[in-house]
Amino acid sequence: MNDAGTGREGDRMNAPEGTTERISLRAELGAAPDPDFTLVLPPGWARRSVDGAVEKDMLGAMRGRLMQAHRPDLYAQMDRLLRDAFTQMRRVEAVAMFVPSADASEALYLPASLTASIQRAPAGENLDDVVREAIAERGATALLEDKRFLRMETDEVQTLEGERVAVTTVMYLTPIPGSQRRRALRLVLVIMRPVDVPADDPPMVAMRTLFDLCVSTLAWLPAGGAVSA
Repeated sequence: MNDAGTGREGDRMNAPEGTTERISLRAELGAAPDPDFTLVLPPGWARRSVDGAVEKDMLGAMRGRLMQAHRPDLYAQMDRLLRDAFTQMRRVEAVAMFVPSADASEALYLPASLTASIQRAPAGENLDDVVREAIAERGATALLEDKRFLRMETDEVQTLEGERVAVTTVMYLTPIPGSQRRRALRLVLVIMRPVDVPADDPPMVAMRTLFDLCVSTLAWLPAGGAVSA
């Protein structure tokens, strides 16, 4: 498995080319940035930022793969889906995504995506009410009995490009050190499968377990660079 981290997005978001870069209120006020984090990833996966350069790079790589596979008919559809995904990630203030590395021959390709974003409490409040609601109303539990992480899972059928697919979404929430529980790191795992494949199918269970273990390795990197569990 690969260790991913040290890409210091913090509270700063890079916008696509031709748009204005978004900078958080914390940065504008000169507040210290939140600590970065690291976690172990599946073989061949890597951490990528959510900016215009990465989007352009991924679009180009996707086009190359589809042309090599003689499937130019899929290009317009996949191009739109990827652009929509980047738009959505920016909308939720994503700070990183984790994907198979295009140049890693040993990369484990899975029908899954993992993104990281920041969840903020309303001004003057903390996230305690969010946590209580998640436990009481959404069945959230501690991740692998580790109370630093809250885990909640949903399963539903969606229609994508006219086709019905089953979508499992797992959200992990953990407080950011030094934030007095006003900010949390939110990791969202999305796994897609055919509608006739049950959620408890062994490969599906193994995939969720794999990412549960990956998220459980998350550690914070203070300014000095040492890992803080």
